[in-house]
Amino acid sequence: MTPRPSDASRLPDRTASDVVLIVDDVPDNLSLLHDALDEAGYTVLVATSGETALQRAAQAVPDVVLLDAVMPGMDGFEVARRLKADPDTAHIPILFMTGLTDTEHVVAAFGAGGADYVTKPIRPQEVLARMAVHMQSARQARQARNALDAFGHATMAVHVSNDRMSGKAVWQTPLARQLMHTYFGVDPGQVPAELLEWLREQSALADEGREGRPLTVTRESRQLVFSLQERTSDDDWLMVLREVSDAAVVEALLQAFKLTMKEAEVLYWVVKGKTNRDIGDILGSSPATVKKHLEHVFEKLGVETRNAAASLAMKKVRMLAG
Repeated sequence: MTPRPSDASRLPDRTASDVVLIVDDVPDNLSLLHDALDEAGYTVLVATSGETALQRAAQAVPDVVLLDAVMPGMDGFEVARRLKADPDTAHIPILFMTGLTDTEHVVAAFGAGGADYVTKPIRPQEVLARMAVHMQSARQARQARNALDAFGHATMAVHVSNDRMSGKAVWQTPLARQLMHTYFGVDPGQVPAELLEWLREQSALADEGREGRPLTVTRESRQLVFSLQERTSDDDWLMVLREVSDAAVVEALLQAFKLTMKEAEVLYWVVKGKTNRDIGDILGSSPATVKKHLEHVFEKLGVETRNAAASLAMKKVRMLAG
């Protein structure tokens, strides 16, 4: 007789499931959605107030938020605005749940940062379908930003006010936030005056049909280069940040060619024209150890000579120098 599987073995595997935060002050609505999402394999968190929703989101960083628009105390619109103002939660898609279908309320939902809305009474299958679309888009965007970060190309989008006198970073990759803090000491979302002035100049040049120029910010031996990628709307600018320094180039070589840190350092100094003995003195290694690292570099780059390895690496260095 085939043994009956235990209850634990029949439970869905939640270890890699997406996390959904449901925010609603009506228990019946929570119960309906919780059961449907749980059955679909999601990990479900619930909150019955705006304050609790913000706490849950900060702790768990869900993949999507289903948010009731009208609640006592802090309403859904304010919850959404606060989630979008926090860099750690700004990327989360928010789907409003509302019985308010008047145009002004729909506009308010999108104005607060909502990605979509569903009307009450809630139909779980519609919610599941809409969630899947927005979560997939958010996941792809996050993967693209992380890929840029991996090659030392941080990315951020800045919204410039209509009078061009102020601006706000509407999203930033983790590396962009780190670089902005390192070079300017600003909090996430803030745009320093130096960057804002440059953006105003670029906007004026774009209006005249002229090509802009990169902005280079120097801090001691390090440089941060801002390059505009595109103007996403009349007031939003997408830009890439590249740090130009020995450390940044070594990190880029490491990522581009799948090297170890020591191999990347050896290759960097080969590009600089140093001999194995020179490199050994710089890195505190013997020439024999440097030679062994260089052999590994040759193998990973698919080359056989020092010049060929340096040539491939130079292409990467030139790209960083932009």
